[in-house]
Amino acid sequence: MTVAVERVAMIAMHTSPAAPPGTADAGGLNVTTLGLATELALRGVEVDLITRATAGAQQSSVFPGIMLHELEAGPGGLPKERLPEVSDEFGEQLARLARRRGYDVLHAHYWLSGIAALPVAIELDRPLVQSFHTLAVMKNALAGEGQPAEPEQRLRSEMFLAHQADATVAVSSAEATVLLDDVGAPADRTWVIPPGVDTGRFSPRGPASHIAVRASLGLEPDRPLVVVAGRVQPLKGHELAVRALAELHALRGWAPLLVIAGEVTPGQELFADRLRALADELGVGADVRFVGALGRDALADLLSAAHLTLVPSYSETFGLVALESAACGTPVLASRVGGLPEAVQEGVSGLLLGTREPRYWATEMALLIEDDERREALGRSARTHAERFTWGAAAASLLGVYAAVRR
Repeated sequence: MTVAVERVAMIAMHTSPAAPPGTADAGGLNVTTLGLATELALRGVEVDLITRATAGAQQSSVFPGIMLHELEAGPGGLPKERLPEVSDEFGEQLARLARRRGYDVLHAHYWLSGIAALPVAIELDRPLVQSFHTLAVMKNALAGEGQPAEPEQRLRSEMFLAHQADATVAVSSAEATVLLDDVGAPADRTWVIPPGVDTGRFSPRGPASHIAVRASLGLEPDRPLVVVAGRVQPLKGHELAVRALAELHALRGWAPLLVIAGEVTPGQELFADRLRALADELGVGADVRFVGALGRDALADLLSAAHLTLVPSYSETFGLVALESAACGTPVLASRVGGLPEAVQEGVSGLLLGTREPRYWATEMALLIEDDERREALGRSARTHAERFTWGAAAASLLGVYAAVRR
């Protein structure tokens, strides 16, 4: 017999699910959590989004059936690497809220949230569902030269949570494989639920929209556009995109505009400065445009106007921006790492490259930009590929997980 789930707590201690993606620590986790919460609410499930307050405790309505609770735990400006210091305090605030609200399920997003939520789940005898979104062992295995390793505390915490949670939800088969093989998660408590994409918002636009978005961002009207969307940090591989741009110029004598959409991750300001310096050093400084974090509609406009989207990341658990680009009818060039081969269907929504050699990336970029017919055909099939991923299907699968662990 299926047990009804009426009220769920979705906990994201380190970042508000309502925060704009591409800012601070907001990215795919935020999009995924809010997308799932919205679909659950549409199905009559009350959802509380719970995060750490940065400017005093407060609560607000995000969507009918969804409340955002910001709980005080430590000083507002505490850097991410120090958040484990306040996880107990956050957990105490979470326990008070949970006693009052009577959740059927606690769903922790990211390892910090799980560490805070697990004692609450045990105390109140409520099931804990854990989504990691990124795994330390996965990031460490694929990290680039000079990138710091994830701390031992995180590695051990993720192993502990994978064993203690009633269910662990992975966003890709790649993540699930790492959970089983390297983290030691029990196979009978591990589920795979890919994210969805809002195909209404992320959809192909017409020429008028393309002209408007170029004008709004100060981009020349007649040059090809290549976009990298995401927070500016070493993990996302922006340096490879800049080097590939310079190689393309050397190969063809021209270069598209490389548009970098996203804020600098806190603590990575020096990396952003080095990225700008590299572009200048390679002679493509005028061809690289940093436009900051864009709202969801503005990002959709930009992706639709682009000739290509690049995802040159060292590691991606899934790679949601690749799916959003595909939904906009824009092909993707992505690294063949992590979950990206599931987000990008080879030869259908884009191409996967198993090398970080800039000349190979430059060659593929040039060939696609110069071949309008091939690129447009890829764009059409990319849209069809993206339409297979819906938040409705993801939420329905998640309700199945909740029902399986409900007690």
